[in-house]
Amino acid sequence: MTWSELEEQCGRCERCKLHGTRANVVFGVGARDARILFVGEGPGESEDLKGEPFVGKAGLLLDNMLKIIGLDRKENIYIANIVKCRPPGNRDPLPEEREACIGWLREQISLLKPEIIVCLGRIAAVTLIDEDFKITREHGKWYDIGGVKHMAIYHPAFLLRDRNRRPETFVDLKEIQRAMANKESMT
Repeated sequence: MTWSELEEQCGRCERCKLHGTRANVVFGVGARDARILFVGEGPGESEDLKGEPFVGKAGLLLDNMLKIIGLDRKENIYIANIVKCRPPGNRDPLPEEREACIGWLREQISLLKPEIIVCLGRIAAVTLIDEDFKITREHGKWYDIGGVKHMAIYHPAFLLRDRNRRPETFVDLKEIQRAMANKESMT
């Protein structure tokens, strides 16, 4: 399957009830040859309206976080979500919604073939790393899953609410930067 075919099929998805209230499917954005994939939980209101992940205040913070380690959503990363449609009231996606939608993300991963996947927040981490993942204890730690390095960091929206977590997130970002540099030196 090609990127265009996948995006077109995903745009018609009706696998769960979220399709009934969406303005747009929020498929993903970025370089489709990126070595690193960032995954959030699902679109919020601004993302649903624009059809792009991580816009608004959380998106601006994410862009600033990425800039610190030399990354840019248009040039060298790809950003997607666990679910592609906005849960009502920006609530966490339900397990059945995540299960209905995860196939789209798996297809994106298959096409992208990232070396590193960064989970943005708890929902992405429990979906992609371990269902018992505890973000406050396990953020910044590497997990090898199928030969792909995975790490979870705090979600940018959470960091807007709790500024005290930003220093530990900076440490996590620098660890991502180190891992990318190590992979470059091995190729």
